[in-house]
Amino acid sequence: MEFRRFVRNEVEYRFDPLTRKQCRINPDRARRIKQAGGKIDLGEIIARTKETCPFCPEHVEDKTPGFPAAKCTKEKIKLGETLIFPNLNPVGENHAVGVISREHFLGLGEFSTEMLRDNLLASKDYILSVYRMDKEAIWPTYIWNYMPPSAGSIIHPHSQILVEREPLAIQIELLERSKVYFNHNQRNYWEELVKVERKLDERFIYENSYLSVIASFAPQGFNEIQFIFKEESSLVELAERQIANFADCLVKALKGYKELGIGSFNLITFSGPIGERRDYYRLTAELISRPYPGGIYTNDTGPMERLCDVWVIDTLPEVVAEKMEPFFR
Repeated sequence: MEFRRFVRNEVEYRFDPLTRKQCRINPDRARRIKQAGGKIDLGEIIARTKETCPFCPEHVEDKTPGFPAAKCTKEKIKLGETLIFPNLNPVGENHAVGVISREHFLGLGEFSTEMLRDNLLASKDYILSVYRMDKEAIWPTYIWNYMPPSAGSIIHPHSQILVEREPLAIQIELLERSKVYFNHNQRNYWEELVKVERKLDERFIYENSYLSVIASFAPQGFNEIQFIFKEESSLVELAERQIANFADCLVKALKGYKELGIGSFNLITFSGPIGERRDYYRLTAELISRPYPGGIYTNDTGPMERLCDVWVIDTLPEVVAEKMEPFFR
């Protein structure tokens, strides 16, 4: 396992130990002049969007569709404050929306463990329901886009769940490279990664009996945090206690994000296939910050990221770990 990095022109180049994807880090960029941007009055946006929000309790039953019997065993899946139903504008197979709360808006410090646990449990229920109907739909993905800069079109907190017959390219790459590492070294890459990061104690944030939390060595997004599960390779392998623990860790991370002044984020899981346990792979999730909501703002992705798949980062992962660790104590 190689944590490859070097400095050129005061820019640190880093390469992911597994995928070899490159990122470039220059903390001075965080202090550069940004002529567009600035925080806006969220209160006005929240009040205005609430009037016609299809996910608020007074509208959600009437304005959202139900699952057809051929796709899911339930018309809609309900658990606690969560309600799951089909996405009207899907980007993939079996694309569903999971409303997280009854409240139209929640700040990063206002999400509870129970709320996120119920959303994840209901999402697992949906994934398994789809799988029972279609045994080829074995690739689940859980996504949470928070606020418009994350690409979230609706402010009301909600997740998205896809259950597809074909894996994403990144799922294939992670699985294949993990298998190569396992065959070559006779060790699980993800277990080794946690072991090394724990020993180095530069990017290590937290660990319990279910998962580990680290700041990615070569991040692909700003303030990137990685959740690595201890035993499971697929989302559906998580038991309720493990899902509750993951939800609790997410709550801690979001409180940390709030303290850093972050107002938008993306969360995504990288799951192995349903019903095919891969001993060489571990289920992971990644959390990255996005720009604070504003009328006009400097986006955190440009041509290097979108067109070259080279991510330019302005925060050292070691600094992210140092700032986040207190929230996990």
